Amino acid sequence: MSLADQVLAINNDLPIRTDKPVHSGKVRSVYWLTEADSARLIQQRGYDVAADAPLAIMVISDRISAFDCIWHGEGDMRGVPGKGAALNAISNHWFKLFKEHGLADSHILEIPHPFVWIVQKAKPVMIEAIARQYITGSMWRAYSKGERDFCGIQLPEGLSKDQMLPELLITPSTKGILQGIPGVPAQDDVNITRQNIEDNYAAFNFKQSADIERYETLLKEGFELISNALAELDQVFVDTKFEFGYVTDAAGNDKLIYMDEVGTPDSSRIWDGAAYRDGQIIEQSKEGFRQQLLSHFPDPDILLNKDRMEERSALARDNALPVEVLMQVSKTYLDIAEKITGQKIELSANPKAEIIDILRDQFDLIV
Repeated sequence: MSLADQVLAINNDLPIRTDKPVHSGKVRSVYWLTEADSARLIQQRGYDVAADAPLAIMVISDRISAFDCIWHGEGDMRGVPGKGAALNAISNHWFKLFKEHGLADSHILEIPHPFVWIVQKAKPVMIEAIARQYITGSMWRAYSKGERDFCGIQLPEGLSKDQMLPELLITPSTKGILQGIPGVPAQDDVNITRQNIEDNYAAFNFKQSADIERYETLLKEGFELISNALAELDQVFVDTKFEFGYVTDAAGNDKLIYMDEVGTPDSSRIWDGAAYRDGQIIEQSKEGFRQQLLSHFPDPDILLNKDRMEERSALARDNALPVEVLMQVSKTYLDIAEKITGQKIELSANPKAEIIDILRDQFDLIV
């Protein structure tokens, strides 16, 4: 079997019974179940959700996205071996830890396969909740050019690249294009202030203004929990993105929950602790891949400049990356997943066939 065969690149063509279009994101595809199947599973599996809650099957892929593009390798490598399984294993580990520590639930109801989550529909809060403990990446680039105001927070003078910040910073941005919010451009991924959120909390899908503090608490507590757990493994939790949403439980209570993924190499920066103390940065996350792309192409501005999106898309489409670049990413993801979970990530020879078998035999969801 070739390496390319081990990669689950296309995940929106499974024969899962649905009466709605399959929603495909950069990495995951979502299959909304029929009302009848949702109600049946809620009853059969005893999920703590409203009896009429819409459920979905979420299937991860091994695709790799960076700079808003999907990248591929030579020999028809359409993704990174083990990446999907590693991401899900890490997220599952942290979500379980959050629940054990009484933080909040997630949208995941069951995990029937390493590539699959059964989830309930959540009403997303339209904020990319970003927490930063160190100054690096885009924040450092802006700071080094003289910027001191980040999402309404003033940073002091004299900070140096990659140093720990005086406190954990929450620097939110918009999730999707939001119309009609004063002072907030109608663009995806625009930095916003806490004041923007307070003044327009309903536009960001908060049910009440008190939930702004609740989301900040969950963000800080989630960050701290992961940071402490990683510190025990001598890994540095640098920054991360969380997403939140609302669900209704079986008793009819609305709850603010974590959704999407948490603490993964896709949504976070993680550094090796020993190297950091030595003055070196060894990335244990997708940031290492981003840096490789920046040095691989002669004009890195194409990757950094949002005005050159057309050129960037062409770059990703027309350039097959060396296989060793993708295998290095594979090693990074598998190593950090095994470190975090304490378990070996077993690569499936044919994940698609396994998923179909499980969803047919155990859940009766295959057409």
